[in-house]
Amino acid sequence: MEFKLTDRNVYKLTIRNNPTIIQGLASISDYHDHLYLHLIESAPFNLGKLKLYEGVPGNLFAFACKSSWDKGYQGFVSFTSKTKLVEHYENTLGATHIGGHKMVIFPHEALKLINRYYPTLNK
Repeated sequence: MEFKLTDRNVYKLTIRNNPTIIQGLASISDYHDHLYLHLIESAPFNLGKLKLYEGVPGNLFAFACKSSWDKGYQGFVSFTSKTKLVEHYENTLGATHIGGHKMVIFPHEALKLINRYYPTLNK
């Protein structure tokens, strides 16, 4: 459904040696001063204790931060969190809870994510 909405771009995460298997998806809107993540999903085989790959959501958040940085938005990314994930996103992404279910990744934390998931950019 997300790909049918004209205000959103949907991105898939695959692995280098198998680009036909989708590991996760992100639906992102460009608000011209930051990016808004509508949806991040891991493939069913990347959920739970027996997941195939660790870090799928983190990789997708880092992609959003890098895309924001590349557009000149200093890495600003906002999203709406499920209540039970607010603390998790604060701890794992460095996201800031700004009220209700809204969260923001500010530039300093965006750079940390970009550097973690795109280490070759620093060389």
